[in-house]
Amino acid sequence: MSREGAEHALRARADERDRISGDLLDLESHTTYQLLKGSSLRGATQRRWASAQAALAALWVLHDAYRGVLRDAERIRATRSRMGAEQLAELTALLAGPSVVLKAAAKPVEQRSLLPATDERLTLDQTVLRMDAAFQEATDALAEIDAAWSAALPGLDAAATDLRTVTGLRDRLGEPLDLDLTADELSRMRAAALEDPLGSPPAEHELNRITTLLARCRADLEQALRAREEYGRRREDLAAALDRVRAAESDARLAHGAVVVKIALPPQAAPRSAMSELTGELDALDVSTEGWLRRAARLTALERAAREAADQARTTAKALYGLVARRDELRGRLGACQAMAVRKGRAEDQEAARLYERARSLLWTAPCDLTKAAEAVALYQSSINGGGR
Repeated sequence: MSREGAEHALRARADERDRISGDLLDLESHTTYQLLKGSSLRGATQRRWASAQAALAALWVLHDAYRGVLRDAERIRATRSRMGAEQLAELTALLAGPSVVLKAAAKPVEQRSLLPATDERLTLDQTVLRMDAAFQEATDALAEIDAAWSAALPGLDAAATDLRTVTGLRDRLGEPLDLDLTADELSRMRAAALEDPLGSPPAEHELNRITTLLARCRADLEQALRAREEYGRRREDLAAALDRVRAAESDARLAHGAVVVKIALPPQAAPRSAMSELTGELDALDVSTEGWLRRAARLTALERAAREAADQARTTAKALYGLVARRDELRGRLGACQAMAVRKGRAEDQEAARLYERARSLLWTAPCDLTKAAEAVALYQSSINGGGR
């Protein structure tokens, strides 16, 4: 090397050394690196991290030897303001030659030879390449383990938060809800994810099952808490709902009474009352000593049953009055068919007349058998259109 070339190479190596040192400091301060240093690992993660640590150990040996050569080069350059030929030759050998010496590693006796162990000599460029390969192996391991933790821990953390929320609600309500098994499962899954994220990530179906269970428990407990806090108001609303049921059932009975004299109804068409069952359940809720989980479910079921009973009574009344409307529709249809028979000149037909009289008798007889009346009208209509029985 020329003097200018040697000085330029020395400056470039000094910059390279500072950059490498900074990268190594960044590696050691990396969050995942710090976590791994203090973690108890096992399985695939333990093997991956052990390999990375071996690479890092080799890297630091290389780094120390590399820095030692640069210190020697800087000492030679600092001895004189203008280097002589001897100093320049020494500096060139350090910067461009195989100046980095790696001492032969001590081996177990069963692996030794009686021949002398040979030290390895590398150039600075070879040393940097080997350090970079070790650095990449270590950072690759960090990235893999960090990615595995990032994939596993958020779901487990969310489930743990849900468990704490559910536990708090349970304690607030004083419910005998056993969450020990769920807590143990989460603890086991978290320990496995922390100790071996590469080999033992949490099974998605197991975590989903726990998450679903906790969500259902939370919803039930929140419903129970609302029921306890709102029971007075909801009871008043229930009493009003039962009044609506009572009124709707009364209308259904009136409708049945008005229709049964006009339309032939089977015994099962008589409206049935749900009031006794509903009021009995409300009274039982008032004196119940059950926990609020059970009482909330019963309260919600009673509210739903009251709505359904009122809807059913209104539907029954509407259906009953609809039977009268159906009779009237059949009467109108019979009259239209008779007019059609006159237009077609079949009004005097003996069979058609007989069918008309039968349909008319059924429709104007109280109570009317709607099924038979509808069949009679259909037969009459068929006969005047050229059909027959």
